[in-house]
Amino acid sequence: MDIDKELEDIFNDPLMEVSCHESKLFDIPSDMKGVMKAKKDNPDYVARRRLCEDFAQFKPVFEQMHSDLKKGKRQLKRVAKTASLVEGHCYIVEGQMVLLHSILETKKGANGLPDGRTRCIYENGTESDIFLQTLRKGVVANGYAITETDDEMQNRFFNADDVKKEDKVTGYIYVLRSLSDNPEIRDVKYLYKIGFTTQKVEERVANAEHEPTYLMAPVEIVSTYMIVNMHSQKFEDLVHKVLHEVNFRFKVADDKGEMHEATEWYQVPLEIIDSIIQKIMNGTIVFFSYNKEQMCLEQRIEKKQSKLYLSGLNVLKLVIKKKDFEQIVSGEKTEEYRELKQTTLNKYTYIDESDGKRYLKRYDVLRLCVGHDSDMDSAVVEVVGTTYNGGIVTFSLGKVLEVIRG
Repeated sequence: MDIDKELEDIFNDPLMEVSCHESKLFDIPSDMKGVMKAKKDNPDYVARRRLCEDFAQFKPVFEQMHSDLKKGKRQLKRVAKTASLVEGHCYIVEGQMVLLHSILETKKGANGLPDGRTRCIYENGTESDIFLQTLRKGVVANGYAITETDDEMQNRFFNADDVKKEDKVTGYIYVLRSLSDNPEIRDVKYLYKIGFTTQKVEERVANAEHEPTYLMAPVEIVSTYMIVNMHSQKFEDLVHKVLHEVNFRFKVADDKGEMHEATEWYQVPLEIIDSIIQKIMNGTIVFFSYNKEQMCLEQRIEKKQSKLYLSGLNVLKLVIKKKDFEQIVSGEKTEEYRELKQTTLNKYTYIDESDGKRYLKRYDVLRLCVGHDSDMDSAVVEVVGTTYNGGIVTFSLGKVLEVIRG
C-alpha cells in the first residue's frame, strides 16, 4: 500500500481544509523529522514509466485507434469526475494515447471511487503501474476517453430487412460529390452535399447541371440511406447543428443568369458524415459536436440545468475560486467579499434619486461560478445581509439553495 499517496489524496480533498489549531495535530515531533525525511527521500515504491517489453502486440491497437478516429468511427469524449475507467479502453492524457490494459487490484479510494494499481501502456512504447485514480485525474483534467465504434455498441443502419409493416419509409438521405469544373469548387477537399428527398435519389439529381442547389453541374451519388419514421426537417436541423462550422455557401447563377445561394454543402470527411447519419438514426447525435481542427466528433457532457425559479429575485453572479466555492458549499465559509472599485460601483451600489446619496444594492441570492467555462461548477446561495467597510463589500451567506457540478 502506498501510504504517501493515500495521505496525499486525503489532504488534497477540499473538505479537509483545517484551522491553524487543527493543523497542529499533524505536526511531526522534531526527533522524528529526520526519519520521516529519509523515508520520503527514499520511498519504498514509486510508479515510473519504463520500457514496455511486449509493446509489439499493442502497437496495432494504437494504430487502429488513430485510424478509427480519423475515419470518424470513434470519437473523443470528455470524462466526468465520477466516471469509471474501463479495462481495454484507450484514453488521451496530455496529448498522448494510453491503453488501460488491466486493473491489477481493486479497492475503494479516498473519494469513494474504485482505485488500485493498473497496467497502462503508452503509445510511445512505455508502460507504468500508476493508480487508477491518478489516471482518472489526468483524463478528467486534460484528456479524453476514446469511444467504442458503432459496431462495438451494436448500432447499425436501417436497411430493407429492418423495415416492418408498421414502419414508414419517409425518404432518403443522400451524400453527393460535385463534378464541377469550376476550380473554386473542384479544389475544395472533402466537399459534399448532404440532403434529404422523398423520391428516388437518382430522380432527384437527374437535372443537377441546371439546378443552383447542385452548383449547376453534374453530381456523383456517394451514399444513400433509407430513413424510417423520421421527418426531413428534423434531419436537416440536426445536420446543420453539428456541421454549421464547416458549411460552405456558394453564389451560383442559374440558366437565366439569376443568382442563387447553395447552402447544403459541407467540408467534412465522408467517414464523419457516415458516423453523423448513424447517430441521427439512433438518436445520439444531440450528444456530439464536430471538432473542425481534429476532424472528428467529440461527445459532450450535458451540464445539469438549474431547476430553481428565481424570477422576481435580485441575483448577483460572481466568479470565485474552486477552494472558496467548496468551502461555501460545505458551509465552512459563510461570507463572500468583493472590493469596491470605480469599475464595480454600479454593480454593488446605486444612487438614490431622492437624496442623491449612494447606497449598497441588496441582492437576494448569489449565483457563484467556478471560472467562465460552460461546464463550470455553480451554486445558488441565499444572501442574508450586505455590509460595507474599508472599501470591501461583504455578503453574509445563508442557505445553499442549489449546487450544480459541471
